[in-house]
Amino acid sequence: MTTEAQHDQPTSRTYFLVLVGLLILLALTVGAAFLKIPGHTWGMIIALTIAFAKALLIALYFMHVKFSHKQVAAFAAAGFVWLGILITLTASDYITRNHPASMNYKGEPRYLQSDYPGR
Repeated sequence: MTTEAQHDQPTSRTYFLVLVGLLILLALTVGAAFLKIPGHTWGMIIALTIAFAKALLIALYFMHVKFSHKQVAAFAAAGFVWLGILITLTASDYITRNHPASMNYKGEPRYLQSDYPGR
């Protein structure tokens, strides 16, 4: 193995720094779960940002995308784009749902609710 090829591989120090970064992001995830953020949108944005950072670190270093050919990086980026499309479509469906005043917290119309307390 030539010295040029040895420089393309991550060292154990790099893996340790990535591990420390992942542990810090884990602590941020746990800390963000205990925050009382008004509205669900900002909490979701914070959680998805931290999750994206963790996934990016794992893909770049543990899956060796950073040290491989450009074609591998293109396919990994396409996977992230597809994930973004799925998250956007799911979030747009959730955000645009109609919850009229005549419905209960589960979204059921009042005529489907029973008058009996046992049901």
